[in-house]
Amino acid sequence: MTETAIPSAEELREKLAEVMDPEIGLSIVELGLVYDVAYDEGDVLVTMTLTSPGCPLGPVIRGEAYAKLKEVPGVNDVDVQIVWNPPWDPRTMASDDVKMQLGIW
Repeated sequence: MTETAIPSAEELREKLAEVMDPEIGLSIVELGLVYDVAYDEGDVLVTMTLTSPGCPLGPVIRGEAYAKLKEVPGVNDVDVQIVWNPPWDPRTMASDDVKMQLGIW
């Protein structure tokens, strides 16, 4: 029996960074949409938000986050929870690169 390495929070976030917001074309991690990623014995819980409550592509983003994390060795199941509190604010939550691309300075 081989031991499966436990992925770090950083590794999980790097994998989530491959998920792009289809409307904006930027990473959900860089946009600041991912609030938390927790790993517990093979299960990953992602707490994230969307750019707006009415985002029509929410199910697509959620599905891509699930699929990307399932590719990580040691991940058995993924639960992507969409939350609305705190509300997303790109001025405080997005990376500096994203702020520059969106013209928020």
